[in-house]
Amino acid sequence: MSELYNFDKQLSRDNTDSVKYDLREAYFGKSDVLPMWVADMDFETPAFIREVITARAAHSIYGYSFRSESYAQSVVDWVKRRHNWEIEKEWIVFSPGIVPALNLAVQAFTQPGDGVLVQPPVYFPFFRVVEHHGCKLLQNQLLRQNRAYTVDFDDFEQKARQAKIFLLSSPHNPVGKCFTRDELRKMGEICLANEVLIVSDEIHNDLILPGFKHNPLASLSGALAGNTLTCIAPSKTFNLAGLSTSSVIIPDEKLRKRFSAVLESFHLNKGNLFGAVASLAAYTRGDEWVDQLMEYLYGNFQLLDSFFKNELPLLRLSKAEATYLAWIDFSKTGLTDDEIREKLIFEAGLGLSHGPIFGKGGEGFQRMNLATPRAIVRQALERLKKTFG
Repeated sequence: MSELYNFDKQLSRDNTDSVKYDLREAYFGKSDVLPMWVADMDFETPAFIREVITARAAHSIYGYSFRSESYAQSVVDWVKRRHNWEIEKEWIVFSPGIVPALNLAVQAFTQPGDGVLVQPPVYFPFFRVVEHHGCKLLQNQLLRQNRAYTVDFDDFEQKARQAKIFLLSSPHNPVGKCFTRDELRKMGEICLANEVLIVSDEIHNDLILPGFKHNPLASLSGALAGNTLTCIAPSKTFNLAGLSTSSVIIPDEKLRKRFSAVLESFHLNKGNLFGAVASLAAYTRGDEWVDQLMEYLYGNFQLLDSFFKNELPLLRLSKAEATYLAWIDFSKTGLTDDEIREKLIFEAGLGLSHGPIFGKGGEGFQRMNLATPRAIVRQALERLKKTFG
């Protein structure tokens, strides 16, 4: 019989050096806001991962280590099992995180002044990656239709003619879009036609809501595989962000060697001992946990959507297809972005991610992290109703 996991359990994260909890005063100017901003989960990391970390910690030496063949095989098997993509162990390159991987890719494959294409409103470190390397930011803003988002392909093709790299967020953070095969293939083919390298951040790839399916862009054709760096990690899926362990899947040998050379030049290829054992456990034993997690998260999204429709019609939830991040439209309140943020913090006592930090199209929106016990979601909704109802 399958183990039943308890996602209703509430745990204090105060005084654990948690960015989400212990930096509230610094970020919001108040230490007692209900924090639903940073994209990690308030659910405890599953016991089968904690146990292997504890077992390894019991050995009293934590020296230099390497990632075993079984570590790489677990990535291969997980990607095949969960996403129907057959990859080779040799394609996997370690990175201490997805954002480091994006920076390494831009450093490896661009020169200052080269164009880098992104799709705002998008995860804000994408902008910093472009700026830090002196590249030209090219923005293909996603189009919002009712509560869903689509790609402006005419604009995408125009911007691709000026780009060297396309940074893709798939599934998309913060709008929660799960791109279709046709959308991915069309973007990929435009990039191929214009010799634009694709770096696909697929960190939310396991967090797919019912009725949708994640397709790794590189899995759609051999040509696309040869032109794509795919970034994945167990960090969002299993709440392991603090262990700084991710994989970059690079089928093309020349691209892989070039990326690896930059990685190794910074001596970043060794990795985190505990991240390695945690990742191996997650990818070999984590299927049932993820399935139950997504069922619970879907319930949180349904609760939010129903509450807005029935109790708080001024707020609208964007169509939720993937991730545990709710993208909420506050524009009907008639308030400015600064006014929305002030009311959220100082009247509702809520700490959300401010829409404008995600770039064009983020105006009037806030991002809410729903990877938290349902009682916390209900508490947040009541605060919203009291403040904006």
